[in-house]
Amino acid sequence: MSTASTQTPESRYGRSSDERADRTLKIVGAVLGAVLLAVIGWFGYHYVGQNKISGELIGFELAEDSVQVHLEVRKDAGAAGYCTVRSQAEDGDEVGRADFRFDGDSTRIDKVVTLRTKAAGTTAELLGCHAD
Repeated sequence: MSTASTQTPESRYGRSSDERADRTLKIVGAVLGAVLLAVIGWFGYHYVGQNKISGELIGFELAEDSVQVHLEVRKDAGAAGYCTVRSQAEDGDEVGRADFRFDGDSTRIDKVVTLRTKAAGTTAELLGCHAD
């Protein structure tokens, strides 16, 4: 007993509509993937490459009404900007927040700043640094 083929000969009738749809979907997927990679690359370049000032919190010391914060700031020569630091109490309430300016020609600044608090703080957090 022989079985009959349900497929038509491609040389006679061309490709089926499913094969054309699969090829179209592959092309659309490749184009969308390339666009997504380009967008991610663009955002990454502007976030990392265009950031003229960045900082790192090295450590902090707590006092009753203030927090001594040790910051290390890296920036482009001649760039000016500020870093925002905050402190929270044990229950999570924000007890202090301040912006500290960094100007001048130095590209690396290692500085201890004092953040005044309205109550005893338990943490110090660098929220971010921004160029003017």
